[in-house]
Amino acid sequence: MITNPPPWPNGARCAVAITFDMDADSLIHLDHKADGINRISGLSMLRYGPEISIPRILDTYRRLGIKQTFFIPAWCIENYPRAIDAILEAGHEIGHHGYIHENPRAAGRDEEEYWLYRGIDVIKKATGKKPRGWRAPLYNFSYFSADLLIKAGFRYDASLMGDDVPYILQTNEGEIVELPSHWGMDDWPQYVHAMDLDYLMPISSASRGMDVFREEFEAMWEHRGLWIAVWHPFATGRLARWRQAERLFQHMLEKGGVWFARLEDIAAHIQSCRSSGEYTARVDTLPYYDKPELPTKSPEI
Repeated sequence: MITNPPPWPNGARCAVAITFDMDADSLIHLDHKADGINRISGLSMLRYGPEISIPRILDTYRRLGIKQTFFIPAWCIENYPRAIDAILEAGHEIGHHGYIHENPRAAGRDEEEYWLYRGIDVIKKATGKKPRGWRAPLYNFSYFSADLLIKAGFRYDASLMGDDVPYILQTNEGEIVELPSHWGMDDWPQYVHAMDLDYLMPISSASRGMDVFREEFEAMWEHRGLWIAVWHPFATGRLARWRQAERLFQHMLEKGGVWFARLEDIAAHIQSCRSSGEYTARVDTLPYYDKPELPTKSPEI
């Protein structure tokens, strides 16, 4: 069903990246500027991520011997140094996820560029190098995002949903690797219910929610695709859910043929295969449209 599967390292059937967006309480401060500090229950729920879940997640990764990617708003890097130090000491990648989870589509080009570079500066200070990848907060990839990422020297984006395997975004500024996922791989529809975030949904049981991700994995394994989880520590990092997540990872290991990798490693692998002629990735040219596509009125209306 995938017409152009990449050649994964060591003959693996699929690539797996368990990425976490550690937004912490940036979401409440952004959405409720006037009274965010008074929403104590919501703050405690989101602070559970860096304070409780991150050590739990890192312990699992250590036992499995894998390195993964965390997308973290720069504000969270500044405010949760203990979690950041633990992530870096374990050899994981930190990707750009906005400054305080701001919406790039709600900004003009200049404002989006300002927050992008402010976040880059924070990540450089914390990690010693520029971020290699970006995920738009809440998938809000704007008309300008690809150009800005390419100009800033990013190697990949992980915001879009246009394929089952890595592909290339091409603009007048150049190109960047796209590592796609989709809402079916996001834990919000399964596990998040929060009045302070204006997101009220039925909550799946830990096992039923994880069944969604397991079925996605089985399809990607069968057809040699790319499986990227878009999870959040305060949600999937909760005890019952993480227990089910560990069982899913064990299933992946027992099935075999799985390449667990950081997104920067997957992007580098795709570029290496392209350079050697081993793989021809699909190219998607942006922007899709140069003006709004509006219906015109018929003369008789």
